[in-house]
Amino acid sequence: MFTIGDFARHGRVSVRMLRHYDATGLLRPAHVDPATGYRYYSAAQLTRLNRVIALKDLGFTLQQVREIVDEKIGTEELRGMLRLRRAELEATMAAAAARLGRVEARLRSIESEGHMPTNDVVTKYLPAIRVAELTATAASFAPEDIGPVIGPLYHELFPRLEAAGVTPTGPGVAYYEDAAEGGGLITVHAAVHVSAPLQDGDFRVLDLPPVGQAATIVHRGSMDGVLPTAQTLARWIDGNGYRSTGYPREITLECPEDRDDWVTELQAPVAATS
Repeated sequence: MFTIGDFARHGRVSVRMLRHYDATGLLRPAHVDPATGYRYYSAAQLTRLNRVIALKDLGFTLQQVREIVDEKIGTEELRGMLRLRRAELEATMAAAAARLGRVEARLRSIESEGHMPTNDVVTKYLPAIRVAELTATAASFAPEDIGPVIGPLYHELFPRLEAAGVTPTGPGVAYYEDAAEGGGLITVHAAVHVSAPLQDGDFRVLDLPPVGQAATIVHRGSMDGVLPTAQTLARWIDGNGYRSTGYPREITLECPEDRDDWVTELQAPVAATS
C-alpha cells in the first residue's frame, strides 16, 4: 500500500488531484485509516488512474470518465475510443491551425495596405488548353470553403487518370465559377493539362477557351496564404484601368511536399474599363 503522497509520485499526479478524485468518487483510496483519516492506495489502482488521466486529457468530462471506467471497458475497446478521440482532437487542431493561417494572411494584407508592390503583375494572352477535371461545389470562394473541396478532388483525379491510362502533360489548373443553383455557391474545377480525347466518364476532358487578356501574378507558398497576393492583383487591376471579368485561374507551377514551397500563378481575366 502507498500513502497518498507516494501514490501521487508513482502516478505522476498531484495530491490535490487525488483528493479531488476521492471526493467525486472517481478514484477512492483502497484504504482509509479510521483513526487518522490517512488515505492509502494500492499499485493495482494505477491502472484506473492511468485511464482516468488519459480520458480527461483527451477532453472527456469527469462524468464521462466515470461512466467509461466504471463500465469495465476492455483494453482494446478503450484503446479504440482513445484513438477516435485523438483523431477528433487532431482534426480540431488542424482546423485551428488553418484558421490561424487565414488570420495571418488577413493581417499581412492589412499591414501591406498602401505599399504593396504591384510590379510583379503581368498581362498576357492565355491560349486554349485541354484539361481533365473533376468538379464539386463549395459554400463560398473563401479559402476555408475552397480548400476542403479542391484537395480531395485532386486526390481523386490523379488515380482516375492513371487507371484510364491518361498522363498529365502540364500543370494543375484550378478554376471557379458561380454555381448554377446560386446562393453564393461556387463550382470548383480541379483540372490538369492533358492531351486525351474529349470525353465524359470517371472524369471530364474538355477544352478551356482562350482568354484574350489576363492579369497574372505569381504566389509563393501555401494557398491558405494566397490572400495578400490575390489582393495585390486586385489593386493592380483597379488601379490600371481594368475590370475583372471572372474568377482567377490558379496554375500550379511547383507543388513539392512542403506546401510552403508551392509556386502558383494567379491568372485573372480582365477587360479595359474604357
